[in-house]
Amino acid sequence: MALKKAIGFILLTLSCLAWAAILALPLFDISVGEGAALTTGLIVVGEITFFLGVALLGREGWEKIKEVFRKKKS
Repeated sequence: MALKKAIGFILLTLSCLAWAAILALPLFDISVGEGAALTTGLIVVGEITFFLGVALLGREGWEKIKEVFRKKKS
């Protein structure tokens, strides 16, 4: 069970890194077409890793994630 949680958190971290990489793309010397392709790929990777991570963490993990963001709003 602990391995499952660890993989879930790793996937969530990779999801965040994929989204952060999108913000870093303008810093590189790439063409518009390459940038569009990379952005699309990173969005797909970010979404897939996020949903896989949440699926591995289960309902408890998802509730904890939501709780963290609810506390930050207050």
